Amino acid sequence: MSMSKMELWNNFCNRYRVLGTGVPLFDNLGGIVSTFQYGKDHRLILKRALEMETLVIKEVEKVIEDYQQNTNKYEGLIYMMYWVENQRAIPLYIGKSEKFGKVGNNLSENIKNIRNNKAFFSRWGYNYAYHIGDLSAVVCINHNKEKLNPKYTKWAEKLFVNWPSAYPQLKQETYFWIYAWSNGDVAIWQDFGATSLTFLEYLLIGVAGVLFPDHLLNREGINRR
Repeated sequence: MSMSKMELWNNFCNRYRVLGTGVPLFDNLGGIVSTFQYGKDHRLILKRALEMETLVIKEVEKVIEDYQQNTNKYEGLIYMMYWVENQRAIPLYIGKSEKFGKVGNNLSENIKNIRNNKAFFSRWGYNYAYHIGDLSAVVCINHNKEKLNPKYTKWAEKLFVNWPSAYPQLKQETYFWIYAWSNGDVAIWQDFGATSLTFLEYLLIGVAGVLFPDHLLNREGINRR
């Protein structure tokens, strides 16, 4: 008997232990996210949780080791920002970090030297043009208005009660999951067999966009609403 879309989603999350290995995304106390000064302009930035950084480093270093040893096991990383409701992962954003950069077969700058790579940090870096940096530009006070990305206004509306603010407050605890994706890993449709990282991302976004249209913040890979 074929599975429903929700069964497919729950099955994938269970197989890859999204709830079991996911961690808080932000360093926060009672929903108030910690901030700190960053960059030459000392702008306020939302602080990532230590648990989140530890998980990213753990998974990314699997890919780095694979690259250094040329074993070609991993393609990169799949990640998800999500809420937990009724013991189910409610996806807010799904994305990937690839092993290789855009030019040649060089290791991607997004994951290189991950322990000290605070600026890029597998796409969740503190610099502008990265998730935490751009979200901070909307949510935190004293950012250059020219740096505001409309995409992250949607993120702010979804995640935060009050913004811009020196003490931004989450609507609810927001979690993060990341997983080093290998060549043999199977995506959401198990009958399809081993799935590439790029195809996996599109599949997850497509299914999540149907099941959770009022939550998912991805703009590519889903129908316009």
